[in-house]
Amino acid sequence: MEVRTAAPQPRQISIGNDPDSSDKDAEAVFAAMHESPTEKETDISRAVTAQDWNGPDDPDNPMNWSIWLRVYHTSVPALVGFLVTLGSSIYTPGVADIMEQFGVSSTVALLALTVYLIGLACGPVLAAPLSESLGRKAVYITSLPLLAAFTLGAGFSQNFATLVICRFFAGFFGSPTLAVGAGTNADLWPPVDRAVATVLFLLAPFAGPALGPTIGGYAVQAKGWRWTQWPILFAAGPAFLYSMFMKETYKKIILKNRAKRLGLSPPPTTGPTGLGAVKFMLVVLLIRPITMMFTEPIVGFFSLYIAFNFSVLFGFFDAFPIVFEGVYGFDLGSAGLPWIAVLVGCILAVITVILIDRVTFRKHHHRSHKEGRGGLVPPEHRLYAAMLGSLGLPVGLFWFAWTSRTDIHWISPVLAAVPFAWGNLCVFVSHGHSKANNGLISVRKASAALYLVDTYGPMTGASAMAANGLARYLSGAAFPLFTIQSKFVYPLRRLKT
Repeated sequence: MEVRTAAPQPRQISIGNDPDSSDKDAEAVFAAMHESPTEKETDISRAVTAQDWNGPDDPDNPMNWSIWLRVYHTSVPALVGFLVTLGSSIYTPGVADIMEQFGVSSTVALLALTVYLIGLACGPVLAAPLSESLGRKAVYITSLPLLAAFTLGAGFSQNFATLVICRFFAGFFGSPTLAVGAGTNADLWPPVDRAVATVLFLLAPFAGPALGPTIGGYAVQAKGWRWTQWPILFAAGPAFLYSMFMKETYKKIILKNRAKRLGLSPPPTTGPTGLGAVKFMLVVLLIRPITMMFTEPIVGFFSLYIAFNFSVLFGFFDAFPIVFEGVYGFDLGSAGLPWIAVLVGCILAVITVILIDRVTFRKHHHRSHKEGRGGLVPPEHRLYAAMLGSLGLPVGLFWFAWTSRTDIHWISPVLAAVPFAWGNLCVFVSHGHSKANNGLISVRKASAALYLVDTYGPMTGASAMAANGLARYLSGAAFPLFTIQSKFVYPLRRLKT
């Protein structure tokens, strides 16, 4: 039998029936594989190439890794996403102490929350070039130390300006991990399994804001406002060590490393390079998203709706202290416990989305294959969870506002947060989600609901999702500044011992 290679002279490999020669013949076949990186496969060997995967069973393909290795790589972006979003809300219980120490108003004191969210809005702009040139792993490895460094600066701030600046850069350098997390999941899981992984990943960034006031409340009550920053540092160290064992999951970088290791031709460069790449990213991530918000009704109204829901969630950071400290007399630590109801609502939303995906969307997907439509499903089938969730939002808000008074038990407004949080996450997951890929925001055609992406297609859908992200974080950053009006005293002072 003969194996032809890319070398000038073909190499003859003879495999006989002598068992003593089998080892030598196997070595010859292996050598022929590496001499021929671009030739077609034979019955004996498969060509090794850096242009693409060697085949569906290529061991370098993250989708072929063991189940536990993929679970580990899925848990890293979830853990880091939880930590980054925890940093947004854990600050809020310390607002009263900050007002007193720096002599600022409640609105000014809340600026440190606002600028953190603005920093998170910048995530895709920073994550795109990092992911393109360095890969996914480098984003996690570089973002966490920078987040920790500026969190340390915020905790040691001796004036309010330093606190605000450090909080902004903590959010800015933590945000790339949120932007590439869904991309990591798309690298690891085939579409049929990706819905569950993605929804569980989305739970982590919602769980962070839900648990922040609980942790921060007890920290401030015991040690003061600076201890709103130290839990982030305590968690960042172990999270960094945990992420150090990651392998690269981004296909382009894996193939580049393979080419360098084996001396093969590198994968072809796709898309513009140099200044053209910078211009391309600005168009996709900034210019086109802003344009689409005003020229595309679907993008504009969806962005407005999601941004409002997200903003009300952050408005609760102001409302909960008034209700539970002011109306029901909770101490600062206990006033953070009602946020556990928000976490419960998010968990119920994850269950809801997974069930709807299994019961409805997959049925339409399989029917599409049977009818010869290649699995294409009208994007409106992505919206079933959002339709249900949209009912939970007004129910939760009306319930919370109507029952937050002294003649009604405190458990009632606590329970009211469950349908609001459930509806908020159901709507968010159903309308769409994106991932970082090829250095930009690309689309993940998966089982999870992706309405905007399915409607506009890969590249334009990426801009639609970028528009939604900008609206969501910028609106969420603004709402806490005017949720509390001047006739209220924010927050009610805690008694110092």
